[in-house]
Amino acid sequence: MNELHPTTTPTPASSSLWRTVAEVERYVAADGWGAPLRLFALVRTADALARDPHLAQRLPEHVVAEAHADPGHLTSVEQDGLPDVADLDELLGQLAWPPGVDGAALVVERLLVPPDAEAEVRAATPADDEARAAALAAHPLAEEVRIAVGVLRDGGHECAVRSRSKDSDGEVATGADLVPGLVSALQATLQG
Repeated sequence: MNELHPTTTPTPASSSLWRTVAEVERYVAADGWGAPLRLFALVRTADALARDPHLAQRLPEHVVAEAHADPGHLTSVEQDGLPDVADLDELLGQLAWPPGVDGAALVVERLLVPPDAEAEVRAATPADDEARAAALAAHPLAEEVRIAVGVLRDGGHECAVRSRSKDSDGEVATGADLVPGLVSALQATLQG
């Protein structure tokens, strides 16, 4: 299994998105493990304030001040009432965001095993998905992780990964390319 290492400093171009992904991950982490998938629309706070000046009265003062200081500042809006779907790919295939949404963030929990162990389990249980899932979950090298991914329409993206065995804010791995498949899938929801 590839070990994940926390990144200490984001690049200036990605700092707003990096900060937002870290905040969303910590927000979901506060609810503990075993949470369902969580989805967030991301909007540039300054643009939202320009469209709706009354929004400033509903946001904390520090958020309004940050938005005035940083035009790239993002506000996350959790999406309730997600459709009941069989898997993440199906959900992402149904998503489309209106033009006022600048990006999206997704937080999901997954079980990871090293590629060699996964191949071993797949070979031992080729036709039985239930048995394969049980064997993967029981594997001694299996690791529960919470993955947070944020993407913007301009292609910017950031990721955060927290493992259950190192469940503290200081142990969260961050970086743009930790989960490229999920980044691509979420980015596709912002197209056309």
